[in-house]
Amino acid sequence: MLGARERERDRLAVDLRAAQQRIGELETKLVRSRSHDTVTSQLLTVQAFRAQFELEVQRATRYRRPLTLAMIDIDNFRKLNLSGGMARGDALLRGVAQLIVAKTRVNDLTCRLGGDEFAVLLPETPVEGALEPVRRILAGMEEVDAGGVRQHSASIGVAGLADGQSPEKLLAAARAALEQARESGGGRFAIHSSRLAETESQTIAAHGDVVSALASALVERDRYTHAHSESVVDLASNVASSIGLELDDVANVRTAALLHDIGKVGVPDGLLRKTGPLDEGEWAMMRQHPVIGERILRAIPGMGGVARMVRHEHERWDGCGYPDGIAGEEIPLGSRIVLACDAYHAMTSDRPYREAMTHADAVAELVGNAGSQFDPEVVETLVGILYGRGQAGPAAKQASSSPAAPESGRQSAQGDQNAANGSRPGA
Repeated sequence: MLGARERERDRLAVDLRAAQQRIGELETKLVRSRSHDTVTSQLLTVQAFRAQFELEVQRATRYRRPLTLAMIDIDNFRKLNLSGGMARGDALLRGVAQLIVAKTRVNDLTCRLGGDEFAVLLPETPVEGALEPVRRILAGMEEVDAGGVRQHSASIGVAGLADGQSPEKLLAAARAALEQARESGGGRFAIHSSRLAETESQTIAAHGDVVSALASALVERDRYTHAHSESVVDLASNVASSIGLELDDVANVRTAALLHDIGKVGVPDGLLRKTGPLDEGEWAMMRQHPVIGERILRAIPGMGGVARMVRHEHERWDGCGYPDGIAGEEIPLGSRIVLACDAYHAMTSDRPYREAMTHADAVAELVGNAGSQFDPEVVETLVGILYGRGQAGPAAKQASSSPAAPESGRQSAQGDQNAANGSRPGA
């Protein structure tokens, strides 16, 4: 009898410890819920952030230490919420919160201010030191996944604490810089005050002017590549519109189509002008042109999305493309569109080593490689557009006769033909 009582007592003791542990966990969760945002869970609430923010401003002022505030706003968040629903919007908020935490330090204060706005307070950090994590956040926005949708962007305003400045005025300065970044087109940061603000503003140019300048550089280097790109633009923009992309996204696809070969400005002239086949070493160099193109475009504020499309324009649906070997929907949709349109125009254009394919043969190549090289949906849409143009006979003939270019210019499109027929040099 005594043994049964002892066993019962031991069981009750175990249950009591479990109940106490559970109570402790619930108390911790309750305390955390009061200080952390309920949607993102990782970031402070406005109330908790503001209390710490005021203390940090006081400390920085007292000891004359640097302090920088960054305010972050997701571009086109309202449009995503309307088109994809609140669940996708919340997924994006959580993804951005994870990005901010990953790209900042443990002692930085991170907060969701409300809606799609976030704040990062960087103690012991001047404005110059805050720019690196800000750039990492901007670059990382393109990879944030919100229910299968990527290629997001953000605007960021950065302000450093000035002498005698109150917490309210520091917030106002960061918000003013944020508005400047928004008005400049988004996908960039702006700095409030100091000579850095002047320097940064000088780097922000209208996209149209920059794109025109790059297109001019391309035509000066290689007239065939420029003419080829302009023909691809027409097809790509029509495919993007037919698939149902928003106007801003269609414009980005147009830009990527126009500049998809811009990286060839970094390929040696001897390689571009070579009349014979390229060896494996030469192909390895040629396959770097999408990476070079991305590097050129990423130097332009707000062109990150276009740069990403250009980098991945030679990726294949089956993952056997270059430069990164990504597959399927990992490849930006704009890249998939440009690849198919690029291949069609390459196949229906004359080359030094072969005559142009007929429209029917080129379409057969596209359809035959759908699901391996090309996105099947993109191919279906492109073929529908081509047939809608009267089977594209006149368009194909015009495209084929367009290059009144030197032999070297036509030879530079040899890499496009290898993409068109589904082969990978050296693979």
